[in-house]
Amino acid sequence: MQGKIVKGIAGFYYVHLAGAGIYECKAKGVFRNRNVKPLVGDDVEIAIIDEEEKKGNIEQILPRSNELMRPAVANIDLALIIFAAAKPQPNFNLLDRFLIMMEYQKVPVKICFNKADLVTEEELESFAGIYRQCGYEILKVSAKKEWGMEQLQTVLEGKTTAVAGPSGVGKSSLINRLQPNVQMETGSISRKIERGRHTTRHSEIIPVGENTYIMDTPGFSTLNIPGFEKEDLQQYYPEFGEFEPYCRFQGCSHINEPDCGVKEALAEGKISRLRYENYKLLYEERKNIKKY
Repeated sequence: MQGKIVKGIAGFYYVHLAGAGIYECKAKGVFRNRNVKPLVGDDVEIAIIDEEEKKGNIEQILPRSNELMRPAVANIDLALIIFAAAKPQPNFNLLDRFLIMMEYQKVPVKICFNKADLVTEEELESFAGIYRQCGYEILKVSAKKEWGMEQLQTVLEGKTTAVAGPSGVGKSSLINRLQPNVQMETGSISRKIERGRHTTRHSEIIPVGENTYIMDTPGFSTLNIPGFEKEDLQQYYPEFGEFEPYCRFQGCSHINEPDCGVKEALAEGKISRLRYENYKLLYEERKNIKKY
């Protein structure tokens, strides 16, 4: 029988078989011998050992299309990065970090702004438009008002989607709207600091339709960019590419060099000041990391 690992806790793996439900499984010792660990999101073949109790053994892990480092999951078709339009205010430096993280791991990305009911269309478009111009598809939704849910369901259909974003932006509330049968614990927002409590305690994939899965990941307030050189950072800012041929120097960092095509585009308003300032901050952060 073939299924997908939707949760892993303390050596037990919970495998969803379409039309048959979820089976509690152990991984065979052969995986330990090969130093292979099953991951949430793995497609696996299982042998059923107790149909009544829904228990089995994982016999084989099927080839992975990809493997994310953080969170450690496999076979993700899409990353849906969720930020709130307000309460809390979006942290664009953190949003850029998420985008870089997913681009680095070669996972297609869409950006979802929840709580769209709390701001005007003009306010939302003032920052949504920045990312749309960079080539990202933007979804505007409200879990509370149930705005944009049909469009969101269409985007997710037939895919395994990792939902990422900081705490308090309504990830769990959105998932509850998409799958009324799976009520996740939704966190309350601390009014004093407007930061969400950490309510998601492990990676878990939730079946929300035929071959459609959502993985809710722990809420992040900080995010370390994976280990690459500061010179590599610019390739994760797709809007720079058009203007780099106009830089005088090959390998231009777009920060201190004269005759820089990217800085000229910035001065002409063709590149977002907000994105560029985040680029400079992340570049300095990379530069200051000590090498051992």
